[in-house]
Amino acid sequence: MRGRVPLRIRILSKLRPTPDWDSVTPEQFVEHRAAQDRLRGSVLLRPLTGRPDRAARITGDTLDLPGRRLSLRVYRPERESSPLPLVIAFHGGGLIQGTPDQDDWLLTHLAARSPAVVVSLDYRLAPEHPVPVPVQDAYEAVPRLAELAARWGADRHRIALLGSSAGATLAALTAIRAAELGPGLRAQILINPQLDWTERAFEYPSFTENADSPTASPAECRAVPRLAVPESFDRRAISPMYSENLKGVAPALIVAAGLDPLEDQSAAYADRLRCAGVEVTLRRYPEATHAFLSMPGAVPAAGPARAEILAHLRSRLGRAVPAKPERGKSRAAGPGQAQTGDAAAVPGSAGEARR
Repeated sequence: MRGRVPLRIRILSKLRPTPDWDSVTPEQFVEHRAAQDRLRGSVLLRPLTGRPDRAARITGDTLDLPGRRLSLRVYRPERESSPLPLVIAFHGGGLIQGTPDQDDWLLTHLAARSPAVVVSLDYRLAPEHPVPVPVQDAYEAVPRLAELAARWGADRHRIALLGSSAGATLAALTAIRAAELGPGLRAQILINPQLDWTERAFEYPSFTENADSPTASPAECRAVPRLAVPESFDRRAISPMYSENLKGVAPALIVAAGLDPLEDQSAAYADRLRCAGVEVTLRRYPEATHAFLSMPGAVPAAGPARAEILAHLRSRLGRAVPAKPERGKSRAAGPGQAQTGDAAAVPGSAGEARR
């Protein structure tokens, strides 16, 4: 290991039931996932998963897309009425598990303190809906949510994407697509991201050096693509790391966990973005495990990381872009036009910074 795993994470890993990742079938995994969802919703885990910020209101909504209806979890500050920035979030879970409510601690805080409207998409999961279904949900949902921003009192011209783990896969892929097709994005925030779905993901030094991590174990990392991705599918197609054109992609904040088998993917992708001329801030939290922002009561680094994300959102989304005058009149930018805020410096944090 590259460091010492926090004690509470070690205890939690002993208590958490896990399947035999090497042999679990899709049917067995679906049963395991249902049990995990029930456990995560237990009040007994609230000290570990964190309490939502009371200054934010959580409501449910739905999004109609061709042929399906997806659930949304909407976070909004209690005492804000003016048009607010819109943050579109994707939860983690390897595209095979997870629900938006696992991020309540983080997203309520961002909504209340940015302030912003945060909409978390409950995209479809494998193995019932294998790749590329979750990716297609993200691709179609983001421009539609931008069109509907006013429904929640949000500003369609101040949008950021946020994702954790495999949710960061969706955020990064959608940011790449948005650079060409819209909507314009101010920022993307990738938290302990999974950016390489190919076999090369198991060759990064962090995969071996953090092999004893109790979260995102090597066996789980190998099982996830087996359960989520059809054998005939080219995994490079869902790997942001292999995108041929990253020019014009929204500025990125990448939050890396030092005890994560996936850690080295963050630095590698940051380098690719920089080579494409994209502004990148890479923050590394040495004593953080994978998915640490979903377990703030167990990983002390979650607090400083959340503050870093909040500062980044404020710097990127804080002000509306003035309308451009045209023939003596003002004209608002369309949804496909990129919008960029002032490149304000991000305040320092407990993380190790690389730019």
